[in-house]
Amino acid sequence: MPVQQLDARGLKCPQPTLKVTVMASKMKPGDVLEVVADCATFEKDVRDWCARSKKTLLWFKEDGTAKRCQIQF
Repeated sequence: MPVQQLDARGLKCPQPTLKVTVMASKMKPGDVLEVVADCATFEKDVRDWCARSKKTLLWFKEDGTAKRCQIQF
């Protein structure tokens, strides 16, 4: 199953999680969304979003200024 990509770099809170919410409507159960963002609060925001939405945060990584994660739907 292919991994969908979402580039939210340059967006500030709450825009990255709003973009994830828009993508969520297009995802099917089992699909994976990989998000890259550089917002300072992105890690907390995406963890909170996953908890509220009952989605699985597969991993979260920070490399330099970019933060990446994968969410399973």
